[in-house]
Amino acid sequence: MLELIQITNDPAFARRCDALGGFRLFVDLERLGKAERQAGRNTFISAHQLDDVARVRAVLRRSPLMVRVNPLHEGTAQEVDAVLARGADALMLPMFDGREQLAAFSRIVAGRAPVVPLLETAAALATVDDWAGTPGLQEIYVGLNDLHVSLGCRFMFEPLADGSVARVAGVAQAQGLRFGFGGIARLGEGLLPGRDVLAEHLRLGSGAVILSRTFHRDSEMDFEREIAALRETERELAARTPQQVAADGERIAERIRSIAAGLARRP
Repeated sequence: MLELIQITNDPAFARRCDALGGFRLFVDLERLGKAERQAGRNTFISAHQLDDVARVRAVLRRSPLMVRVNPLHEGTAQEVDAVLARGADALMLPMFDGREQLAAFSRIVAGRAPVVPLLETAAALATVDDWAGTPGLQEIYVGLNDLHVSLGCRFMFEPLADGSVARVAGVAQAQGLRFGFGGIARLGEGLLPGRDVLAEHLRLGSGAVILSRTFHRDSEMDFEREIAALRETERELAARTPQQVAADGERIAERIRSIAAGLARRP
């Protein structure tokens, strides 16, 4: 069963996720350079605060809590100490380029919590074989939103169609690490529907996916019902034959290429 990663600083909502099981909660503290990097894009910049870590941690009974900190900077050691003191179970490092930055972060963490490198730059992708063996890693997570921009792609899921994500999956699995990628919308929504994204997670052996902010964009939705539908579809997809999995993979790759061809290239 895929671990569903929910980004939230709302303890009441975190408690609902925790009650469902199979969730990882995610507090997002990344700020440095993000506004400049995402200028002009329809993306979301978190307003989470340090004390949200403790507030969410306090309501969880069975779900782990992951915190995304800022990219490596002069204040990283103090930030890591503060986040761990408030109960983070794992730390995600964004926007690193290779082995040296990731190793420096791992030394700061010093085994106090697992590290999840967020692969979201072309440089990190190119050097994944060099840094995947860094001590202290728990999982490699591919952030398609920034990665596809770094690679000059038109559509967020193009790294699925060109084999980049499959390559990372293979490297992670060879190191005995968990692996996850991207975000997922509701099953029938998105240019690439959530069902197809889920199918790719199962094909590649992914262990985790972030629920996109559109997944629960309105307060009137029945969140628990949507999660139940996702889980039922996950079970259906898991029952496919290897031939069906391969055929779905080819169909989805062609769909991604078709979508990308219809989008304007970024300036």
